[in-house]
Amino acid sequence: MNCEQKQLILNKGHEKFIFRYDSGSEDELLDALMEQASNKQIDFDWFDAAVLSFKLTRSLIVQAEHLLSEKTSTA
Repeated sequence: MNCEQKQLILNKGHEKFIFRYDSGSEDELLDALMEQASNKQIDFDWFDAAVLSFKLTRSLIVQAEHLLSEKTSTA
């Protein structure tokens, strides 16, 4: 299976948080977001994790819609 490299970016003030992940490992990305949100040493909180989780969900929905439209157009 061909894994596509993806990324989520959050700009927060003067900081930029970049999370890179392979397609299919979104569950690991969510774990990493939770781990970062619970780390009090960085300026990444639960709201930030929720924002990126929402972005991830939207991208997965778009990907699913694309796959479904491909299947219906080839049927």
